[in-house]
Amino acid sequence: MAESAKLTQIAPQFVVPDVVKTAEYYRDALGFKILGYFLDPPVFAMVERDGVEIHFGKADGDEIKVNESVRKGLGADAYIFVSDIHALHREFLEKNVNITEGPVKRIYDCTEITIKDCNGFQLVFGE
Repeated sequence: MAESAKLTQIAPQFVVPDVVKTAEYYRDALGFKILGYFLDPPVFAMVERDGVEIHFGKADGDEIKVNESVRKGLGADAYIFVSDIHALHREFLEKNVNITEGPVKRIYDCTEITIKDCNGFQLVFGE
C-alpha cells in the first residue's frame, strides 16, 4: 500500500486594506516576524511566529469582511494553539494588544484568549 501524503502546515490568508500596516502590527504587537512583501507597493505579505504563518492580501477597497459579520457569536477568524497561554497573555498585556476575552477555561478543556487585530479580525489563542 502506498504511503499517504501528510499535511504539515496551514497559513490562513486575510484580505486587508494595508498589508504593510497589518504585517507591522503582527510584528510589533503579536511577536511575528515579517517574511516578506510582494510587489511595490506591496499587495501581499507573510508573517511567521514559531512555525505559524499568516498571509495578508491587499483588498480591492477598504471593506474588511470578518467572520463575526456573517456568523454572530462564532466569528473567530483563526484559532492558534499555544504551549503557555498565561505567558502569552502577559506578553499581550505588555504590548497593549486588544484582548477581548480571557484567559478563560472552556467546557472543552482549553484555556483561551481572544483578541482583535488592527483590522478587527478575531484571533483565538488556545492551550
